Amino acid sequence: MKIITTTKLFAATLCVVALVGCQGSTNGGAKSEGKKEGKVLAEVNSGSITTGDFDRELKNLPEYLKAMADTPQGRKEMLDTMVIRELILQQAAKDGLDKGPEIEEKLQDLRKRLIVESFLKKKVEVESKVSDEDMKKFYEQNKDKFKSGEQIKASHILVKTEKEAKDVLAQLKSGGKFEDLAKKFSVDSSSAKGGDLGWFGKGSMVPAFEKAALALKEGQISDIVKSDFGFHIIKLTGKRPAGIRPFEEVKEQIKGAIMPTKQQEVFQKIKDELKKTAKITIKEDVLNSVGGKKEEPKADDKKPVEAPKPAAPEKK
Repeated sequence: MKIITTTKLFAATLCVVALVGCQGSTNGGAKSEGKKEGKVLAEVNSGSITTGDFDRELKNLPEYLKAMADTPQGRKEMLDTMVIRELILQQAAKDGLDKGPEIEEKLQDLRKRLIVESFLKKKVEVESKVSDEDMKKFYEQNKDKFKSGEQIKASHILVKTEKEAKDVLAQLKSGGKFEDLAKKFSVDSSSAKGGDLGWFGKGSMVPAFEKAALALKEGQISDIVKSDFGFHIIKLTGKRPAGIRPFEEVKEQIKGAIMPTKQQEVFQKIKDELKKTAKITIKEDVLNSVGGKKEEPKADDKKPVEAPKPAAPEKK
Protein backbone atom coordinates (compact mmCIF):
# COMPACT_ATOMS: atom_id res chain seq x y z
CA MET A 1 0.00 0.00 0.00
CA LYS A 2 1.49 3.32 -1.02
CA ILE A 3 -0.04 5.33 1.85
CA ILE A 4 2.29 4.53 4.73
CA THR A 5 4.94 2.19 3.45
CA THR A 6 7.49 5.03 3.40
CA THR A 7 7.21 5.83 7.14
CA LYS A 8 10.01 3.51 8.24
CA LEU A 9 12.06 4.52 5.21
CA PHE A 10 11.57 8.16 6.23
CA ALA A 11 12.95 7.50 9.71
CA ALA A 12 15.89 5.54 8.31
CA THR A 13 16.70 8.25 5.78
CA LEU A 14 16.56 10.89 8.50
CA CYS A 15 19.12 8.89 10.45
CA VAL A 16 21.44 8.84 7.46
CA VAL A 17 20.93 12.52 6.62
CA ALA A 18 21.15 13.75 10.19
CA LEU A 19 23.81 11.46 11.61
CA VAL A 20 26.14 11.23 8.63
CA GLY A 21 25.26 14.45 6.79
CA CYS A 22 27.21 17.64 7.17
CA GLN A 23 24.38 20.16 6.96
CA GLY A 24 24.21 20.58 10.73
CA SER A 25 27.00 21.34 13.15
CA THR A 26 30.18 19.47 12.28
CA ASN A 27 32.42 21.37 14.60
CA GLY A 28 32.00 19.29 17.75
CA GLY A 29 28.87 20.77 19.28
CA ALA A 30 27.75 24.01 20.80
CA LYS A 31 31.07 25.39 22.09
CA SER A 32 32.10 26.70 18.68
CA GLU A 33 28.69 26.98 16.97
CA GLY A 34 28.80 30.73 16.47
CA LYS A 35 25.63 32.72 15.79
CA LYS A 36 22.60 30.61 14.89
CA GLU A 37 19.53 31.55 12.86
CA GLY A 38 15.94 31.31 14.06
CA LYS A 39 14.28 30.35 17.31
CA VAL A 40 15.60 27.59 19.56
CA LEU A 41 13.75 24.30 19.02
CA ALA A 42 15.75 22.21 21.46
CA GLU A 43 18.53 22.75 23.98
CA VAL A 44 21.01 19.87 24.08
CA ASN A 45 23.42 20.23 27.01
CA SER A 46 25.43 23.34 26.11
CA GLY A 47 24.32 23.24 22.47
CA SER A 48 21.08 24.08 20.72
CA ILE A 49 19.03 23.26 17.61
CA THR A 50 17.20 26.14 15.97
CA THR A 51 14.47 26.57 13.37
CA GLY A 52 17.28 27.57 10.97
CA ASP A 53 19.02 24.22 11.57
CA PHE A 54 15.71 22.41 11.07
CA ASP A 55 14.96 24.22 7.80
CA ARG A 56 18.41 23.38 6.42
CA GLU A 57 17.92 19.73 7.36
CA LEU A 58 14.53 19.70 5.67
CA LYS A 59 15.98 21.28 2.54
CA ASN A 60 18.49 18.44 2.24
CA LEU A 61 15.92 15.66 2.50
CA PRO A 62 15.12 13.75 -0.71
CA GLU A 63 12.06 15.28 -2.45
CA TYR A 64 9.91 12.19 -1.97
CA LEU A 65 10.34 12.41 1.83
CA LYS A 66 9.84 16.15 2.37
CA ALA A 67 6.06 15.79 2.58
CA MET A 68 6.43 13.35 5.47
CA ALA A 69 8.26 16.00 7.47
CA ASP A 70 5.10 18.12 7.19
CA THR A 71 3.30 15.76 9.56
CA PRO A 72 3.52 16.25 13.35
CA GLN A 73 5.03 12.76 13.74
CA GLY A 74 7.52 13.39 10.93
CA ARG A 75 8.71 16.67 12.46
CA LYS A 76 9.09 14.98 15.84
CA GLU A 77 11.18 12.15 14.34
CA MET A 78 13.34 14.62 12.44
CA LEU A 79 14.04 16.76 15.51
CA ASP A 80 14.76 13.68 17.63
CA THR A 81 17.35 12.49 15.10
CA MET A 82 18.97 15.94 15.06
CA VAL A 83 19.17 15.81 18.88
CA ILE A 84 20.92 12.42 18.69
CA ARG A 85 23.39 13.84 16.18
CA GLU A 86 24.17 16.79 18.45
CA LEU A 87 24.78 14.42 21.38
CA ILE A 88 27.13 12.31 19.25
CA LEU A 89 29.03 15.41 18.13
CA GLN A 90 29.40 16.61 21.70
CA GLN A 91 30.62 13.23 22.90
CA ALA A 92 33.01 12.93 19.95
CA ALA A 93 34.49 16.32 20.89
CA LYS A 94 35.00 15.16 24.48
CA ASP A 95 36.73 12.00 23.19
CA GLY A 96 38.96 14.05 20.90
CA LEU A 97 37.51 12.43 17.77
CA ASP A 98 36.45 15.69 16.10
CA LYS A 99 39.96 16.57 14.93
CA GLY A 100 42.96 14.88 13.35
CA PRO A 101 44.44 14.08 9.92
CA GLU A 102 41.77 11.51 9.01
CA ILE A 103 38.90 13.93 9.74
CA GLU A 104 40.61 16.74 7.81
CA GLU A 105 41.27 14.46 4.84
CA LYS A 106 37.63 13.36 4.72
CA LEU A 107 36.42 16.95 5.03
CA GLN A 108 38.61 17.93 2.07
CA ASP A 109 37.21 15.02 0.04
CA LEU A 110 33.68 16.01 1.00
CA ARG A 111 34.33 19.63 0.06
CA LYS A 112 35.51 18.56 -3.39
CA ARG A 113 32.43 16.39 -3.91
CA LEU A 114 30.09 19.21 -2.83
CA ILE A 115 31.77 21.68 -5.20
CA VAL A 116 31.53 19.22 -8.11
CA GLU A 117 27.90 18.43 -7.20
CA SER A 118 27.03 22.14 -7.04
CA PHE A 119 28.72 22.84 -10.39
CA LEU A 120 27.00 19.94 -12.16
CA LYS A 121 23.60 20.64 -10.57
CA LYS A 122 23.66 24.24 -11.79
CA LYS A 123 24.85 23.33 -15.30
CA VAL A 124 22.59 20.32 -15.78
CA GLU A 125 19.46 22.04 -14.41
CA VAL A 126 19.92 24.99 -16.76
CA GLU A 127 20.60 22.94 -19.88
CA SER A 128 18.40 19.86 -19.43
CA LYS A 129 14.98 21.46 -19.76
CA VAL A 130 12.25 19.19 -21.14
CA SER A 131 9.87 21.09 -23.42
CA ASP A 132 6.14 20.44 -23.90
CA GLU A 133 6.98 19.49 -27.47
CA ASP A 134 9.38 16.78 -26.25
CA MET A 135 6.74 15.44 -23.86
CA LYS A 136 3.93 15.45 -26.44
CA LYS A 137 6.13 13.60 -28.91
CA PHE A 138 6.93 10.96 -26.29
CA TYR A 139 3.22 10.68 -25.41
CA GLU A 140 2.14 10.15 -29.03
CA GLN A 141 4.85 7.54 -29.60
CA ASN A 142 4.12 5.64 -26.37
CA LYS A 143 0.36 5.88 -25.85
CA ASP A 144 0.13 2.18 -25.05
CA LYS A 145 2.22 2.84 -21.91
CA PHE A 146 -0.49 5.12 -20.53
CA LYS A 147 -3.37 2.66 -20.65
CA SER A 148 -5.01 1.96 -17.31
CA GLY A 149 -7.93 -0.01 -15.95
CA GLU A 150 -10.81 1.52 -14.05
CA GLN A 151 -9.46 3.87 -11.39
CA ILE A 152 -10.66 5.89 -8.43
CA LYS A 153 -9.27 8.95 -6.71
CA ALA A 154 -9.46 9.25 -2.95
CA SER A 155 -8.27 11.20 0.05
CA HIS A 156 -7.96 9.91 3.59
CA ILE A 157 -7.26 10.88 7.17
CA LEU A 158 -5.16 8.33 9.05
CA VAL A 159 -4.90 8.30 12.84
CA LYS A 160 -3.44 5.81 15.31
CA THR A 161 -6.43 5.16 17.59
CA GLU A 162 -10.15 4.56 17.13
CA LYS A 163 -10.92 7.34 19.62
CA GLU A 164 -9.02 9.86 17.46
CA ALA A 165 -10.87 8.60 14.38
CA LYS A 166 -14.25 9.03 16.10
CA ASP A 167 -13.34 12.60 17.12
CA VAL A 168 -12.31 13.48 13.54
CA LEU A 169 -15.44 11.86 12.09
CA ALA A 170 -17.60 13.87 14.50
CA GLN A 171 -15.90 17.08 13.33
CA LEU A 172 -16.55 16.12 9.69
CA LYS A 173 -20.24 15.50 10.42
CA SER A 174 -20.37 18.89 12.14
CA GLY A 175 -19.25 20.62 8.95
CA GLY A 176 -15.46 20.41 9.25
CA LYS A 177 -13.55 20.56 5.96
CA PHE A 178 -11.95 17.21 5.08
CA GLU A 179 -8.73 18.72 3.66
CA ASP A 180 -8.18 20.94 6.72
CA LEU A 181 -8.74 18.07 9.16
CA ALA A 182 -6.38 15.84 7.14
CA LYS A 183 -3.62 18.45 7.40
CA LYS A 184 -4.22 18.83 11.12
CA PHE A 185 -4.69 15.22 12.28
CA SER A 186 -3.50 12.71 9.67
CA VAL A 187 -0.19 10.99 10.40
CA ASP A 188 0.29 10.00 6.75
CA SER A 189 2.57 11.86 4.32
CA SER A 190 -0.51 12.72 2.23
CA SER A 191 -1.65 15.07 5.01
CA ALA A 192 0.40 17.87 3.44
CA LYS A 193 -1.90 17.63 0.41
CA GLY A 194 -5.10 17.48 2.40
CA GLY A 195 -5.04 13.68 2.41
CA ASP A 196 -5.05 13.38 -1.38
CA LEU A 197 -3.77 9.96 -2.54
CA GLY A 198 -4.20 10.58 -6.27
CA TRP A 199 -5.57 8.01 -8.71
CA PHE A 200 -5.19 4.27 -8.17
CA GLY A 201 -6.64 1.01 -9.43
CA LYS A 202 -7.53 -2.33 -7.89
CA GLY A 203 -4.68 -4.01 -6.04
CA SER A 204 -2.87 -0.75 -5.20
CA MET A 205 -4.12 -0.47 -1.63
CA VAL A 206 -4.51 -2.85 1.30
CA PRO A 207 -7.76 -4.89 1.04
CA ALA A 208 -9.70 -3.18 3.86
CA PHE A 209 -8.96 0.29 2.51
CA GLU A 210 -9.66 -0.68 -1.10
CA LYS A 211 -12.97 -2.40 -0.32
CA ALA A 212 -14.24 0.64 1.59
CA ALA A 213 -13.06 3.13 -1.05
CA LEU A 214 -14.61 1.21 -3.97
CA ALA A 215 -17.96 1.05 -2.17
CA LEU A 216 -18.22 4.86 -1.92
CA LYS A 217 -19.97 7.23 -4.30
CA GLU A 218 -18.09 10.27 -5.57
CA GLY A 219 -17.95 12.94 -2.83
CA GLN A 220 -19.01 10.47 -0.12
CA ILE A 221 -17.07 10.00 3.13
CA SER A 222 -16.64 6.56 4.69
CA ASP A 223 -17.15 5.42 8.25
CA ILE A 224 -14.00 4.45 10.22
CA VAL A 225 -11.92 1.81 8.40
CA LYS A 226 -9.35 -0.22 10.33
CA SER A 227 -6.17 -1.53 8.66
CA ASP A 228 -2.70 -2.60 9.77
CA PHE A 229 -1.66 1.06 9.47
CA GLY A 230 -4.26 2.49 11.84
CA PHE A 231 -7.75 3.97 11.44
CA HIS A 232 -8.78 5.64 8.18
CA ILE A 233 -11.58 7.97 7.17
CA ILE A 234 -11.82 7.93 3.37
CA LYS A 235 -13.33 10.40 0.92
CA LEU A 236 -13.90 9.37 -2.71
CA THR A 237 -13.08 12.33 -4.95
CA GLY A 238 -13.23 10.83 -8.45
CA LYS A 239 -13.91 7.82 -10.69
CA ARG A 240 -12.82 7.14 -14.26
CA PRO A 241 -13.26 4.25 -16.69
CA ALA A 242 -10.47 2.20 -18.24
CA GLY A 243 -8.61 3.82 -21.15
CA ILE A 244 -5.62 5.95 -22.15
CA ARG A 245 -4.87 8.64 -19.61
CA PRO A 246 -4.90 12.20 -21.02
CA PHE A 247 -1.60 13.99 -21.74
CA GLU A 248 -2.05 16.70 -19.07
CA GLU A 249 -2.43 14.06 -16.41
CA VAL A 250 0.76 12.18 -17.32
CA LYS A 251 3.00 15.17 -18.11
CA GLU A 252 5.07 14.86 -14.95
CA GLN A 253 5.41 11.11 -15.44
CA ILE A 254 6.68 11.68 -19.00
CA LYS A 255 9.06 14.38 -17.79
CA GLY A 256 10.48 11.91 -15.27
CA ALA A 257 10.97 9.33 -18.04
CA ILE A 258 12.73 11.75 -20.41
CA MET A 259 14.82 13.69 -17.87
CA PRO A 260 17.53 11.06 -17.09
CA THR A 261 18.44 10.72 -20.79
CA LYS A 262 18.42 14.49 -21.21
CA GLN A 263 20.66 14.94 -18.17
CA GLN A 264 23.06 12.26 -19.39
CA GLU A 265 23.37 14.05 -22.74
CA VAL A 266 24.09 17.36 -20.98
CA PHE A 267 26.64 15.70 -18.69
CA GLN A 268 28.42 14.17 -21.68
CA LYS A 269 28.45 17.57 -23.39
CA ILE A 270 29.97 19.19 -20.28
CA LYS A 271 32.69 16.51 -20.12
CA ASP A 272 33.52 16.94 -23.82
CA GLU A 273 33.71 20.73 -23.52
CA LEU A 274 35.96 20.61 -20.44
CA LYS A 275 38.33 18.12 -22.05
CA LYS A 276 38.47 20.09 -25.30
CA THR A 277 40.37 23.00 -23.71
CA ALA A 278 42.40 20.98 -21.20
CA LYS A 279 45.84 19.40 -21.46
CA ILE A 280 45.55 15.87 -20.12
CA THR A 281 48.26 13.20 -20.04
CA ILE A 282 47.40 9.74 -18.76
CA LYS A 283 50.33 7.71 -17.41
CA GLU A 284 49.19 4.22 -18.37
CA ASP A 285 52.15 2.48 -16.71
CA VAL A 286 51.42 4.21 -13.38
CA LEU A 287 47.69 3.53 -13.73
CA ASN A 288 48.35 -0.17 -14.21
CA SER A 289 50.54 -0.27 -11.11
CA VAL A 290 47.95 1.04 -8.64
CA GLY A 291 45.07 -0.81 -6.98
CA GLY A 292 42.87 -3.58 -8.35
CA LYS A 293 43.91 -6.43 -10.58
CA LYS A 294 46.77 -5.92 -12.98
CA GLU A 295 45.86 -6.03 -16.66
CA GLU A 296 46.71 -9.39 -18.18
CA PRO A 297 48.29 -9.66 -21.65
CA LYS A 298 45.79 -9.95 -24.47
CA ALA A 299 45.25 -13.37 -26.04
CA ASP A 300 47.10 -12.27 -29.20
CA ASP A 301 50.15 -11.24 -27.15
CA LYS A 302 50.52 -14.59 -25.39
CA LYS A 303 53.07 -17.05 -26.80
CA PRO A 304 51.59 -20.29 -28.09
CA VAL A 305 52.19 -23.26 -25.85
CA GLU A 306 54.83 -25.47 -27.41
CA ALA A 307 54.06 -29.17 -27.87
CA PRO A 308 56.20 -31.38 -25.61
CA LYS A 309 59.29 -32.71 -27.37
CA PRO A 310 59.57 -36.50 -27.71
CA ALA A 311 61.93 -38.09 -25.23
CA ALA A 312 65.42 -38.93 -26.58
CA PRO A 313 65.97 -42.67 -27.28
CA GLU A 314 67.88 -44.48 -24.56
CA LYS A 315 71.47 -45.43 -25.31
CA LYS A 316 72.16 -49.12 -25.34
